[in-house]
Amino acid sequence: MSNPATAQDSGRERIRRAAYELFSRSGTRAVGVDGVIARAGVAKMTLYRHFPSKDDLIIDFLARREQLWTRDWLQGEVMRRASTPRERLLAIFDTFSDWFQRQDFEGCSFLTTMLEVTDRQHPVHRATVEHLANIRQFIRELAATAGVRDTDSFARKWHILMKGSIMAAHEGDTEAGRRAREIGEVLLDSEGIHAG
Repeated sequence: MSNPATAQDSGRERIRRAAYELFSRSGTRAVGVDGVIARAGVAKMTLYRHFPSKDDLIIDFLARREQLWTRDWLQGEVMRRASTPRERLLAIFDTFSDWFQRQDFEGCSFLTTMLEVTDRQHPVHRATVEHLANIRQFIRELAATAGVRDTDSFARKWHILMKGSIMAAHEGDTEAGRRAREIGEVLLDSEGIHAG
Protein backbone atom coordinates (compact mmCIF):
# COMPACT_ATOMS: atom_id res chain seq x y z
CA MET A 1 0.00 0.00 0.00
CA SER A 2 1.44 3.40 -1.01
CA ASN A 3 1.97 6.20 1.44
CA PRO A 4 -0.61 9.00 0.73
CA ALA A 5 1.99 11.70 1.44
CA THR A 6 4.37 10.12 -1.06
CA ALA A 7 1.61 9.90 -3.66
CA GLN A 8 0.78 13.59 -3.16
CA ASP A 9 4.44 14.58 -3.41
CA SER A 10 4.74 12.51 -6.55
CA GLY A 11 1.69 14.22 -8.12
CA ARG A 12 3.04 17.67 -7.18
CA GLU A 13 6.45 16.86 -8.60
CA ARG A 14 4.94 15.54 -11.85
CA ILE A 15 3.00 18.79 -12.18
CA ARG A 16 6.13 20.86 -11.51
CA ARG A 17 8.16 18.90 -14.09
CA ALA A 18 5.41 19.15 -16.70
CA ALA A 19 4.98 22.88 -16.13
CA TYR A 20 8.73 23.41 -16.34
CA GLU A 21 9.01 21.56 -19.66
CA LEU A 22 6.01 23.28 -21.21
CA PHE A 23 6.57 26.81 -19.90
CA SER A 24 10.29 26.69 -20.78
CA ARG A 25 9.50 25.71 -24.36
CA SER A 26 6.34 27.64 -25.15
CA GLY A 27 6.04 30.41 -22.57
CA THR A 28 3.43 30.73 -19.88
CA ARG A 29 0.73 32.43 -21.94
CA ALA A 30 0.52 29.76 -24.65
CA VAL A 31 0.31 26.86 -22.18
CA GLY A 32 -2.95 26.33 -20.34
CA VAL A 33 -3.57 24.48 -17.12
CA ASP A 34 -5.18 21.65 -19.10
CA GLY A 35 -1.96 21.18 -21.06
CA VAL A 36 0.04 20.88 -17.83
CA ILE A 37 -2.49 18.41 -16.42
CA ALA A 38 -2.33 16.27 -19.59
CA ARG A 39 1.48 16.31 -19.62
CA ALA A 40 1.68 15.48 -15.91
CA GLY A 41 -0.97 12.76 -16.12
CA VAL A 42 -2.82 14.00 -13.03
CA ALA A 43 -6.38 15.02 -12.24
CA LYS A 44 -7.33 18.68 -12.35
CA MET A 45 -8.17 18.51 -8.65
CA THR A 46 -4.61 17.36 -7.92
CA LEU A 47 -3.15 20.37 -9.68
CA TYR A 48 -5.43 22.83 -7.87
CA ARG A 49 -4.72 21.19 -4.54
CA HIS A 50 -1.03 22.04 -4.96
CA PHE A 51 -1.36 25.21 -7.06
CA PRO A 52 -4.61 27.14 -6.44
CA SER A 53 -4.12 29.24 -9.60
CA LYS A 54 -2.09 29.27 -12.79
CA ASP A 55 -0.18 32.24 -11.36
CA ASP A 56 0.93 30.08 -8.41
CA LEU A 57 2.14 27.46 -10.87
CA ILE A 58 4.04 30.07 -12.90
CA ILE A 59 5.70 31.52 -9.79
CA ASP A 60 6.78 28.01 -8.79
CA PHE A 61 8.11 27.45 -12.32
CA LEU A 62 10.17 30.64 -12.11
CA ALA A 63 11.68 29.57 -8.77
CA ARG A 64 12.54 26.17 -10.24
CA ARG A 65 14.03 27.88 -13.30
CA GLU A 66 16.26 29.97 -11.07
CA GLN A 67 17.53 26.86 -9.32
CA LEU A 68 18.06 24.77 -12.45
CA TRP A 69 19.09 27.44 -14.96
CA THR A 70 20.67 30.28 -12.99
CA ARG A 71 22.30 28.44 -10.09
CA ASP A 72 22.91 24.87 -11.19
CA TRP A 73 23.67 25.51 -14.86
CA LEU A 74 24.87 29.08 -15.47
CA GLN A 75 26.69 29.74 -12.20
CA GLY A 76 27.96 26.18 -12.11
CA GLU A 77 29.38 26.44 -15.64
CA VAL A 78 30.98 29.81 -14.95
CA MET A 79 32.78 28.49 -11.86
CA ARG A 80 33.82 25.31 -13.68
CA ARG A 81 35.14 27.06 -16.78
CA ALA A 82 37.23 29.83 -15.22
CA SER A 83 39.21 30.66 -12.08
CA THR A 84 39.84 34.42 -12.20
CA PRO A 85 37.08 37.02 -11.72
CA ARG A 86 37.59 38.52 -15.20
CA GLU A 87 37.50 35.13 -16.87
CA ARG A 88 34.45 34.09 -14.86
CA LEU A 89 32.56 37.13 -16.09
CA LEU A 90 33.56 36.33 -19.67
CA ALA A 91 32.73 32.65 -19.15
CA ILE A 92 29.08 33.67 -18.97
CA PHE A 93 29.27 34.37 -22.70
CA ASP A 94 31.30 31.23 -23.41
CA THR A 95 28.52 29.27 -21.71
CA PHE A 96 25.91 31.19 -23.70
CA SER A 97 27.80 30.48 -26.94
CA ASP A 98 27.44 26.75 -26.36
CA TRP A 99 23.80 27.20 -25.34
CA PHE A 100 22.95 29.22 -28.45
CA GLN A 101 24.27 26.39 -30.66
CA ARG A 102 21.95 23.81 -29.14
CA GLN A 103 18.87 22.60 -30.99
CA ASP A 104 16.88 22.85 -27.75
CA PHE A 105 17.83 26.51 -27.06
CA GLU A 106 14.75 27.91 -25.35
CA GLY A 107 15.81 31.43 -24.34
CA CYS A 108 15.33 33.19 -21.03
CA SER A 109 12.10 32.23 -19.29
CA PHE A 110 12.33 35.26 -17.01
CA LEU A 111 12.37 37.66 -19.96
CA THR A 112 9.66 35.76 -21.83
CA THR A 113 7.36 35.69 -18.80
CA MET A 114 8.00 39.35 -17.98
CA LEU A 115 7.00 40.29 -21.53
CA GLU A 116 3.87 38.12 -21.30
CA VAL A 117 2.74 39.65 -18.00
CA THR A 118 3.28 43.38 -18.45
CA ASP A 119 1.44 44.68 -15.36
CA ARG A 120 4.36 45.66 -13.11
CA GLN A 121 2.28 45.11 -9.98
CA HIS A 122 1.25 41.58 -10.93
CA PRO A 123 2.84 38.91 -8.70
CA VAL A 124 4.21 37.01 -11.71
CA HIS A 125 5.82 40.14 -13.17
CA ARG A 126 7.32 41.02 -9.78
CA ALA A 127 8.69 37.47 -9.47
CA THR A 128 10.43 37.71 -12.86
CA VAL A 129 12.01 41.03 -11.86
CA GLU A 130 13.28 39.47 -8.61
CA HIS A 131 14.81 36.50 -10.43
CA LEU A 132 16.53 38.82 -12.91
CA ALA A 133 17.84 40.87 -9.97
CA ASN A 134 19.33 37.67 -8.52
CA ILE A 135 21.30 37.18 -11.73
CA ARG A 136 22.64 40.73 -11.37
CA GLN A 137 23.62 39.96 -7.79
CA PHE A 138 25.81 37.13 -9.06
CA ILE A 139 27.40 39.54 -11.56
CA ARG A 140 27.93 42.13 -8.79
CA GLU A 141 29.73 39.54 -6.68
CA LEU A 142 32.03 38.61 -9.57
CA ALA A 143 32.60 42.29 -10.36
CA ALA A 144 33.47 43.11 -6.75
CA THR A 145 36.00 40.29 -6.68
CA ALA A 146 37.46 41.62 -9.94
CA GLY A 147 37.92 45.07 -8.40
CA VAL A 148 35.08 46.97 -10.11
CA ARG A 149 34.22 50.09 -8.11
CA ASP A 150 30.55 50.65 -9.00
CA THR A 151 29.36 47.07 -9.06
CA ASP A 152 25.66 47.93 -9.46
CA SER A 153 26.20 50.02 -12.59
CA PHE A 154 28.60 47.41 -13.99
CA ALA A 155 26.16 44.54 -13.28
CA ARG A 156 23.36 46.37 -15.07
CA LYS A 157 25.57 46.94 -18.13
CA TRP A 158 26.73 43.31 -18.09
CA HIS A 159 23.16 42.09 -17.73
CA ILE A 160 22.13 44.19 -20.74
CA LEU A 161 24.81 42.34 -22.72
CA MET A 162 23.50 39.01 -21.45
CA LYS A 163 19.86 39.78 -22.22
CA GLY A 164 20.72 41.30 -25.59
CA SER A 165 22.73 38.26 -26.63
CA ILE A 166 19.84 35.96 -25.67
CA MET A 167 17.41 38.01 -27.76
CA ALA A 168 19.88 38.05 -30.68
CA ALA A 169 20.14 34.25 -30.42
CA HIS A 170 16.32 34.07 -30.56
CA GLU A 171 16.59 36.08 -33.75
CA GLY A 172 18.92 33.40 -35.15
CA ASP A 173 22.35 34.86 -34.38
CA THR A 174 24.14 31.79 -33.05
CA GLU A 175 27.33 33.87 -32.70
CA ALA A 176 25.68 36.32 -30.27
CA GLY A 177 27.56 34.90 -27.29
CA ARG A 178 30.92 35.46 -28.94
CA ARG A 179 29.94 38.98 -29.97
CA ALA A 180 28.76 39.81 -26.44
CA ARG A 181 32.04 38.46 -25.05
CA GLU A 182 33.98 40.85 -27.28
CA ILE A 183 31.96 43.81 -25.96
CA GLY A 184 32.42 42.47 -22.43
CA GLU A 185 36.19 42.53 -22.87
CA VAL A 186 36.00 46.22 -23.83
CA LEU A 187 33.84 46.96 -20.80
CA LEU A 188 36.24 45.16 -18.47
CA ASP A 189 39.21 46.99 -19.97
CA SER A 190 37.41 50.30 -19.42
CA GLU A 191 37.09 49.34 -15.75
CA GLY A 192 40.81 48.63 -15.57
CA ILE A 193 40.20 44.87 -15.27
CA HIS A 194 42.73 43.63 -17.81
CA ALA A 195 43.64 40.10 -18.84
CA GLY A 196 46.52 38.65 -16.88
